[in-house]
Amino acid sequence: MIDPAQIKKDFPILNREKNGKTLVYLDNASTTQKPKQVIEAITNFYENTNANIHRGIYDISEEATALYEGARETTQKFINAASKSEIIFTRNTTESINLVAYTWGEKNVQKGDEIIVSMIEHHSNLLPWQFLAKKKGAHLKFIPIKDDLTLDIEEYKKLLSEKTKLVAITGMSNVLGTIAPIEEITNLAKEHGAHVLIDAAQTAAHQQIDVQKINCDFLAFSSHKMLGPTGVGVLYARQSILKKMPPFLYGGSMIAAVELDSAEFAKPPQKFEAGTSNIADVVAFKSALDYITDLTFNEIQKHEKELYKYAISELSKIEDIKLVTPPEDQAGPVITFTIKGIHPHDIAEALNSENIAIRAGKHCTDPLHKHLGLIATARISLYVYNDKQDIDRTVEALKKCIKIFA
Repeated sequence: MIDPAQIKKDFPILNREKNGKTLVYLDNASTTQKPKQVIEAITNFYENTNANIHRGIYDISEEATALYEGARETTQKFINAASKSEIIFTRNTTESINLVAYTWGEKNVQKGDEIIVSMIEHHSNLLPWQFLAKKKGAHLKFIPIKDDLTLDIEEYKKLLSEKTKLVAITGMSNVLGTIAPIEEITNLAKEHGAHVLIDAAQTAAHQQIDVQKINCDFLAFSSHKMLGPTGVGVLYARQSILKKMPPFLYGGSMIAAVELDSAEFAKPPQKFEAGTSNIADVVAFKSALDYITDLTFNEIQKHEKELYKYAISELSKIEDIKLVTPPEDQAGPVITFTIKGIHPHDIAEALNSENIAIRAGKHCTDPLHKHLGLIATARISLYVYNDKQDIDRTVEALKKCIKIFA
């Protein structure tokens, strides 16, 4: 069983105090904190192995290359990709999705084609397709949500046709916590010959991902949302698709041969990793993946579900709070809410005075908030180092907030 008290010891920032109170960090859907193992991996790289990769014929360069490629292999195993060549390192989920839009999308989406996304998408999985559709004369369609805030799969089935070129869907809503049935969505898309991209930014830290089982064509996620450093994203894509995709960026490292008037590109994944990579942070990302793997997803989910149920129970006792969450069995560790008469920014500021960090705003989902008739929401998002004491402090702070504004 996960013991948050023990896990907290691995996260130096959680010792940070304000007015004699230690930090309660509940903004994990935005970014997670980093364990000392990850921090030490970054320091160790710069102190002992700092060199460019894939180029130098000297010890520390070869060691740096081995560490970097070792992180790629760990990532491959983490999501069960068929080959490490299907793993491309980017800056973040946003860049991974844009890479697909600007390469595969530009080449394959034509006038009259249709792209399906959902009403719960983060802007990162909406705007690239919105602008691609406008540029190419394609049409964007949206899977609606039901009253219980889950995706309407029956309506999705009606949207699919021979015109469907791509279905781009989040694995979990960063606002509602709604978990999408991505295998079902993928299988239905495949019946119509469509490609599928999964935005796993909110999924990769909480659920075991098996890209071969899901049968998706693309999958994107970020290191910083799963205990790793910022500035590292992952794009998984089928090898057969990568070979046909044009490069995203042009320059060093992504070529096999160059003439004054032509160039031959390297094979994937180097074809899509132009220039000097974020080497140290990729190396440290491996430490984050190892940390999660050691905890096991089975135990992570047990802990999160128990804590989620406790939080929902305690928050529901506060009369003025309105929860904006799906049914518990279809929810990830995200709890979004409003308080009557208090702007979410004021809620977040009141909690900050108690050294409790939550998120408030539209969470990069303007269309969803408009659909729900909400100007903004407050959000609590949980992870492995959170415990019931964190929830108790948050509940007391919210009660205090309501009294102040009353």
